[in-house]
Amino acid sequence: MDNESLKSKNRQLMIKLTIGTVLMFGFGFALVPLYDVMCKALGINGKTNEVAAVQPTTMVVDESRTIRVQFMAHVSNGMPWKFEPKVSHMDVHPGQVIQTAFLANNLSSDELVGQAVPSVSPGQGASYFNKIECFCFHQQPLSAKADAEMPLIFYIEPDIPDSIHTLTLSYTLYNITEKAEPQLVKTSQSAHVNGAPTQGANL
Repeated sequence: MDNESLKSKNRQLMIKLTIGTVLMFGFGFALVPLYDVMCKALGINGKTNEVAAVQPTTMVVDESRTIRVQFMAHVSNGMPWKFEPKVSHMDVHPGQVIQTAFLANNLSSDELVGQAVPSVSPGQGASYFNKIECFCFHQQPLSAKADAEMPLIFYIEPDIPDSIHTLTLSYTLYNITEKAEPQLVKTSQSAHVNGAPTQGANL
């Protein structure tokens, strides 16, 4: 094989490897939106509704069934807040509108803004868990050393599979102060009365 033929084959191989690499990266990026679409459609990853749900006026409470809803709270690294559910669990009927809350306390000396990200397990039950009101829909500003009670109103759809007897609603709290809307931090800073910290605004 002469040098020209060898160089030609090498060029073809390099072109094929380059195209293959580009396709692999493109496929990797495409997997993310495809995965989100699949999860949203099937409710398999524990994601709950990201906007407020409206309770159907014709919904009937199924008093023949009881589902235990467990509440959990986690704080990400670098977030100096205490964050916990007001109650550890509740036994509810499908179709019943339930109100509870999570408690937050800013342990630092700075005004901070948090964002809670929810998930429900088992993932199969996520699509049946609907939040009418939730602190997770908004960024949460909290003044230094202040505390707040953050409301949660939800219901479980009556057609939830009979195989599901327990749902776990878990929130992870993140520090988003640097990325938060500027007016939230200013509002949080103004939530001091005579030098004493009070509840942060919009909680």
